Amino acid sequence: MKKLSLLLVAALAVLAFSAGSVYAVDTLAEIQKRGVLRVGMEPGYMPFELTNQKGEIIGFDVDMAKRMAKAMGVKLELVSTAWDGIIPALLTGKFDILMSGMTLTQERNMTINFAQPYILIGQSILLKKEFAGEVTSYKDLNDPKYTVGSKLGTTGEQATKRMISKAKYISYETEQEGVMEIVNGKIDAFIYDLPFNAIAFSQKSQGKLVHLDQPFTREPLAWAIRKSDPDFLNWLNNFMSQVKYDGVYEKIYNKWFKDDAWLKEIQ
Repeated sequence: MKKLSLLLVAALAVLAFSAGSVYAVDTLAEIQKRGVLRVGMEPGYMPFELTNQKGEIIGFDVDMAKRMAKAMGVKLELVSTAWDGIIPALLTGKFDILMSGMTLTQERNMTINFAQPYILIGQSILLKKEFAGEVTSYKDLNDPKYTVGSKLGTTGEQATKRMISKAKYISYETEQEGVMEIVNGKIDAFIYDLPFNAIAFSQKSQGKLVHLDQPFTREPLAWAIRKSDPDFLNWLNNFMSQVKYDGVYEKIYNKWFKDDAWLKEIQ
């Protein structure tokens, strides 16, 4: 009886492995065969991905993608994709990997897999200057007398609805639209990721805004791939470790987060 049970377990294991392998994805093999790494991103999130005066997509994620393609020995293709359709586009194979400043959330992780986070950010507040003494944190904004905005479908929107639920809320299709609305006085505060808000404040505040730059959430950003692709996930995690060990990550990080020379390319 014991022997029979062991044989049954072994047989079931083989069946399970066979069933799983049918659904396995081998993106690395597809990339090598194609000779091109296809990266999906929405180029509107400074300094991760944005468009310069020549119409080229540049940014932190772009430089990391270039390094990734070089490590694979293939060419790089950037696939510009609207944010609200970026996960479906990944799932349907429009590109191989999503590199677009996406926050790793448990909800998203139900649908896609994430490599290890590459940066930790949080939500900050662009605020009308007239409220500078009155509002010192997100808690002060949690009042029906304030109108607060963020970008549709982002963790900024989620944080606003969850933590500033009493305020009137307006969602925007793009970050740039939200910033212009607060500069023009249409809303009282704009909630979004700290790196973007910091740059928007330096570029567009026109003396009308203050930036409450202490993040009130902690959000890891990570690259996303389709599920059932353990080899690609392993490769990405090892790639991240390598670029951090050899100083490449630090060099790219400093270029986009500690230097503002790249701003000349978009002004």
